[in-house]
Amino acid sequence: MEPASLENLRVLYHSPDFIVVNKHWDIRIDSKMWYEKQTVQSQLRHRFPELADPGTYYGFRFCHQLDFSTSGALCVALNKAAAGKAYRCFKERLVTKAYLALVRGLVDCGRMTLDFSIGKNTSEGKTHMMCIAGAEGCENPKPCQTELQVLEYGSYSGDPVTKVLLQPLTGRTHQLRVHCSAIGHPIVGDFTYSLRTDSAPYRMMLHAYLLRIPLDPEPVEVTAPDPFLPSLDPHWAPQSQLCTLEAALLGLLQPAVGEGEGQSPRHSGIEKRKSPPVETEEQIAQCQQWLCEWGMD
Repeated sequence: MEPASLENLRVLYHSPDFIVVNKHWDIRIDSKMWYEKQTVQSQLRHRFPELADPGTYYGFRFCHQLDFSTSGALCVALNKAAAGKAYRCFKERLVTKAYLALVRGLVDCGRMTLDFSIGKNTSEGKTHMMCIAGAEGCENPKPCQTELQVLEYGSYSGDPVTKVLLQPLTGRTHQLRVHCSAIGHPIVGDFTYSLRTDSAPYRMMLHAYLLRIPLDPEPVEVTAPDPFLPSLDPHWAPQSQLCTLEAALLGLLQPAVGEGEGQSPRHSGIEKRKSPPVETEEQIAQCQQWLCEWGMD
């Protein structure tokens, strides 16, 4: 529960091409604001000043993003070639990511696919939020999919909660937070998507647990230690286990065997899909912007 500082950067993986760190909760990856001194970028500069690249805006090439309030595995490329390889893996949807979360209430289905399109919320006072298609003020919704698996039931500060493993199959802003909220199980401590009511927990309970980038010749596969344990947070009290984390990860990393018996239920507000949507023009433009920022053209 200790707050982030320049000194407490936790490195999970380090090679000549990549660093994977365990991002602290409530810290930005980078910032253009002069007064924001605590960022992952500043932690990296403090710990590895010799690895900073003056040819990039922030000094380090972040391969992907994590929200300010989200902790866990964050990959940084240490050169342009490595950044290009990682970019292609993300672009071709080859990267596997899995998040741990505590969500409000008891999720009654052990495994499900959340299939809600997400767009920007243009309603007054909610312009920094996302929303599902069909909600008032939802602008330009795009297809999104998240796999949810229940791990444990229990309580947090006496209130019923469920520990889940979330696998985003797409990468929209705030996707996991919006999808969990859409099924009536917002993430514990998510002040924004609880409509500013869930302010008691010391953090939002969302953690990037697994990151696997299938690079050749050696993939980057890293797990960031589970922070949602009673020994680390006594407010969390597990009561019954439905699936072990190890078993859930094994199923996630195994190749798909096709649809059939045991297929997970699908919760959809608008449409149902059997495979991740094709890359949109917006995503293509964003990838091209990343390439320019990385100085690879």
